[in-house]
Amino acid sequence: MHPAWPDRLLSMPSSPEVQRRARAWRSSVELLSSMRFAVALLTVICIASVIGTVLKQHEPAVNYTNQFGPFWAELFLALKLNAVYSAWWFLLILAFLVTSTTLCIVRNTPKFLADIRSYKEHIREGSLQAFHHKAEGRLAGAPADEARRIGQALAGSGWKVRLQERGAGWMVAAKAGTANKIGYIAAHGAIVLICLGGLFDGDLFVRAMTWFGGKSVYNGSGLVSEVRPEHRLPENNPAFRGNLVVAEGTASSTAILSQSDGVLLQELPFAVELKKFVVEYYPTGMPKLFASDIVIHDKATGQSETARVEVNHPASYQGIQIYQSSFDDGGSRVKLAALPMNGAAKPFEVEGVIGGSSRIASGAQELTLEYTGLRVINVENLSDRGSDAAQADFGQTLSQHLGAADKGATRRELRNVGPSITYKLRDAAGQAREFNNYMQPIDAGDGVPVFLLGVRDTPAEGFRYLRVPADEAGSMQGFAQLRAALADPAQRERAVRRYAAKAVQAGRRQLSEQLARSAARVLDLFAGAEAVNGSSVGGLRAVSAFIENAVPAAERERAADALLRLLSGSLFELDAQAREAAGRPPLAQDEPAKRFMTQAMLALSDIGLYSAPVTFELRDFTQVQASVFQVTRSPGKNAVYLGCLLLVLGVFAMLFIRERRVWVWLTPEDGGARAALALSSNRKTLDADREFEQLRGRLLG
Repeated sequence: MHPAWPDRLLSMPSSPEVQRRARAWRSSVELLSSMRFAVALLTVICIASVIGTVLKQHEPAVNYTNQFGPFWAELFLALKLNAVYSAWWFLLILAFLVTSTTLCIVRNTPKFLADIRSYKEHIREGSLQAFHHKAEGRLAGAPADEARRIGQALAGSGWKVRLQERGAGWMVAAKAGTANKIGYIAAHGAIVLICLGGLFDGDLFVRAMTWFGGKSVYNGSGLVSEVRPEHRLPENNPAFRGNLVVAEGTASSTAILSQSDGVLLQELPFAVELKKFVVEYYPTGMPKLFASDIVIHDKATGQSETARVEVNHPASYQGIQIYQSSFDDGGSRVKLAALPMNGAAKPFEVEGVIGGSSRIASGAQELTLEYTGLRVINVENLSDRGSDAAQADFGQTLSQHLGAADKGATRRELRNVGPSITYKLRDAAGQAREFNNYMQPIDAGDGVPVFLLGVRDTPAEGFRYLRVPADEAGSMQGFAQLRAALADPAQRERAVRRYAAKAVQAGRRQLSEQLARSAARVLDLFAGAEAVNGSSVGGLRAVSAFIENAVPAAERERAADALLRLLSGSLFELDAQAREAAGRPPLAQDEPAKRFMTQAMLALSDIGLYSAPVTFELRDFTQVQASVFQVTRSPGKNAVYLGCLLLVLGVFAMLFIRERRVWVWLTPEDGGARAALALSSNRKTLDADREFEQLRGRLLG
């Protein structure tokens, strides 16, 4: 090869293909580092953040289906809108934003730094005439002397000055507020740091392990110790955020990371032992303080360290923060009494542990009782409503007596109403309903203490409460006996005959028979033994439907009053029979007995919506507390803090620091000097106008 060939090859023009690729590369870099691209990315991130704020994140899929319907639920899950901040497209947008802002900094920082160092003293005299702020004047001294005088005057006012001699003339160049450009660099660098910190402290590393590290999300059930290794993240995971549940007297070293389609288990380099969980309450029963006394056991060294974790006062160990998130049940033992709700089941008692289950039999039906929760403190709004249940309208019975336990009122009266038990009844087909029953009867101000028995079909719904009146012994036994008597046709028949015999004078047999038939008809309707419109709904709804079908509109109000009196009298006699059969004295004919029977009638009317053959009354419990900690390892938080500081400084510099430059060109003229003054500012403000007038007066006289 000839020695000159390499130089000749280097000097040869590149091929069109190479030039095309070079242009495409430059265009791509230009687009990535452009302002319009960064603004577009920020807009998408803002929209995604709004969606992530409005739409509840990491909820079960059935909740989205119940709330939005199957179509939108599937769309949300496909787009990962239920987990916006860990979605692949959100992380990709953040990565592009970091790349775009970094390229912008790399491209413009050298220009900014060069502009900060430069005084621009080489500007031409003619260019000074193009500035908005300009002036001319004649000075008495020589150009060199006037240049030194002007430079000293500007330096004394905080300006940085440089003098340049150009032949017989002198150029005075000064600058101030160049830290304004440092603000641009700081603000853009802050965006990069905050985005990087968010990526590091988000689900980036967790996602990377599930994508490339052979880890998978666990969506089954069972004990934590039975979960296989492919669902467990290692101790050296650089960033995570999960929950750690520890019961009193136990220790745990495995955190649970909730994902949109299941959970991942995060192994910790230490175990947290809960010695004692402390809850302090206000006089109203509202919680005032949650605190946990814990012992941290290091797995590697075996050393132990005590700490106290409170809300907003976390503990830290090996770079992992331990926050007090909430509290839960740690396996309390409960004793329940089963009471029949259909009049057929026999009472019995059962014991269990929160989190466990028991097999029970309700007649021929086999059920699984799952103990899901125990709350010792319940604060409800029990203000006086001043309503009379006896005047309830038939058509509004359900809306008045079924609903939330804490109903709205004009005056709020918060009070602790005692413990409650939450459980599920699951049938042989696997279908389950959830129940929430209060242990103690609650007096809402109308003089009738009631037991609140809540039920809901899905977790997305709120509890609907059946209000069962407490008898004179403060139990539901009297109501259960009345319910069983109502379900027995023979007892209903005896009750209406006793009622008719007492209501009609002796010797008027025909009238007594007519009254008994009418009372038997309304009692059968109420018990659901007689169908109305092809449906055996029972309760006051059945009586109301019967009146609408059989009575003219003009006579319905009077017929309703008459049937309601028959129903009340028959139920009173039915209750008396049930009490006599149980060896208890009947109720007295007084106001408390009337209020009890009125509430019992309303509860019996609504019992068809309770959807359970048996209910469970909490008789006794032994509480075991558990503390829920949030454990986080967030190496990016320092970058976020630094980014926030830089962002504040950068915005302050850009908004409140004005960059100004002054040039004074001096040339000899008639034994003195002719001066041309110009001022430039990055923002046109009234301050710039005033400053120019001051400079013209000081420098040019």
